Amino acid sequence: MLWTILAGFGAVAVFWLAAGLRVVQQYERGVVFRLGRVTTEPRQPGPLLLVPFVDRLSKVNMQVVTMPVPAQEGITKDNVSVRVDAVVYFRVIDPVRATVDVQNYNFAMSQVAQTSLRSIIGKSELDDLLSGRENLHRGLELLLESPAVGWGVHIDRVEIKDVALPDSMKRSMARQAEADRERRARIITADGEFQASAKLAEAARQMADTPAAMQLRLLQTVVEVAAEKNSTLVLPFPVELLRFFDSAAQQADRQARAQAEVEVEPVDGAVPAQPEPQPES
Repeated sequence: MLWTILAGFGAVAVFWLAAGLRVVQQYERGVVFRLGRVTTEPRQPGPLLLVPFVDRLSKVNMQVVTMPVPAQEGITKDNVSVRVDAVVYFRVIDPVRATVDVQNYNFAMSQVAQTSLRSIIGKSELDDLLSGRENLHRGLELLLESPAVGWGVHIDRVEIKDVALPDSMKRSMARQAEADRERRARIITADGEFQASAKLAEAARQMADTPAAMQLRLLQTVVEVAAEKNSTLVLPFPVELLRFFDSAAQQADRQARAQAEVEVEPVDGAVPAQPEPQPES
């Protein structure tokens, strides 16, 4: 009879241990509810013994959660329709509040992230969404941090992944970028022509003061052309020589005209010759 009683007590003890033994992983914290009331401190990782039918254990994951935010459509401050998606990194820092104060903190964070993302889209301009994302990340993080603190959640980081633009806006931006590059190319070309003309004008003034420099430059040009080993030799003709021939031709023309005027002019007191009368037929 005694052995039967001891065996019964042993079976009850084994059943009690099996029913009350729990294991909390390293990345988890255990929140124990005893008769509906939460205990003071969450249980640390390791084996945990509960009172069967009295205690209830709720495990809370303390790892960083990577939550993608579905793409949200909105109109920016400068009236451009865009579609933006993001990703939120957060983790639980207070297991008791994450279990008691909010029904499902993952779903709550997803909803508040979507509404905050739409709010950020409406307050921002298109250029900020494309190039100034650091400020948008900080602003979105501040919008999420306010409700997350009350749920025992800490926001580690918020990133905007992609900004989808309409096809018409993409074409307009491509034309704008092309026009801007063409404008800069024309400015650079014009600036190069201006600098080259200034240098050429300075070189022309120096060569005008020393005519021998023109001849040296002509010989150097001939040497450069001859170095190509072409069958045809291009010999530049100096402009000053053409001007010399032109001035010489003009001077000879003036002298010829002056000589012709002297031969035609009559001598003083001489009677001009009368035309001979034609005989009548």
